[in-house]
Amino acid sequence: MNFKKLPKIELHCHLDGSVRPETIIELSKLEGVKLPSYEIETIKNNMIAPMECTSLNEYLERFEIPVAVMQSKESLKRIAYELMEDSAKENIKYIEIRFAPLLHIDKGLSIEDVIESVLSGIREGEKNYDIKGNLILSFLRHMPIETVYEVIEIGRKYLQKGVVAIDLCASEEKGFCEKFIKPFLLGREYGYKVTIHAGETGIGENVLDAIQTLGAKRIGHGIHIKNCKKAYDIVKEKNIVLEICPTSNVQTKAVDSFENHPILDFYKDGIKVTINTDNRTVSNTTLTNEYNTVKDNFKIDLEIYKNIYFNSVEAAFTNLEIKEKLKEDFKKSIQSNIL
Repeated sequence: MNFKKLPKIELHCHLDGSVRPETIIELSKLEGVKLPSYEIETIKNNMIAPMECTSLNEYLERFEIPVAVMQSKESLKRIAYELMEDSAKENIKYIEIRFAPLLHIDKGLSIEDVIESVLSGIREGEKNYDIKGNLILSFLRHMPIETVYEVIEIGRKYLQKGVVAIDLCASEEKGFCEKFIKPFLLGREYGYKVTIHAGETGIGENVLDAIQTLGAKRIGHGIHIKNCKKAYDIVKEKNIVLEICPTSNVQTKAVDSFENHPILDFYKDGIKVTINTDNRTVSNTTLTNEYNTVKDNFKIDLEIYKNIYFNSVEAAFTNLEIKEKLKEDFKKSIQSNIL
């Protein structure tokens, strides 16, 4: 199978983890941000996490440089546009981009400025390429709870206008969901969908909490449901979709190797899995590469690819019209014999 030519869907992609290194250098000069170096290879080394990362925390250190330059309307719009462009060029037809607005107000932007700038980049990408995009508002788990309410309230006016969901991310500790029950309940009442990073770093119980207390319909990673029967069972019974990111999972030590990744075991047991990049730059990957990696290790065939693709369609936080187009894209690709 030629995965680059096949239509693809990306449900788990972080904006600040997917910035072109060349853009970082250009924007740093425009924004007056001092970098450790202006040599492209040095910047790449600072932005790309090694496969030998010791933990999720070490992986997350790679976000410091991109966040520093993502503090103006122009930089946010450009970076969002370039992510749409890069995705479209590998035949991704629909992408949900997630980011934490509160990380981008250090130089005076309002939360409205931040959200509108990213949405503007997404919409410009849609005009120039055959791709659709939506936005997920993320919160770092250590953020003060009142700031979460603030973003949920401000983001409300962008619902149905590009913003579709809320998310929790960053370092994972046991029981983190309890702190966010009330704001996420409010978010659901407003119409936000919910996806939560959980079960990435060995705590399967967090997946159970994310579903039962926060109303998550999708789980970012969720690898460690394999170590928690209650979490595993509820994911399977309720058809909760897992946003699997193979390369990132190896880097963060969610799994110790590609060969030991549970994605195919999950799939064979009827759990809804999708394949995603997590962070194109930090993980030095593309969605095409993620599919090739899974194929190389698990020999997936066209039928498995089709099922994962349609899992992604059904799980996407978008309207019926776009979902129907995504299904049609797949049918056309088969008819045109691009395999």
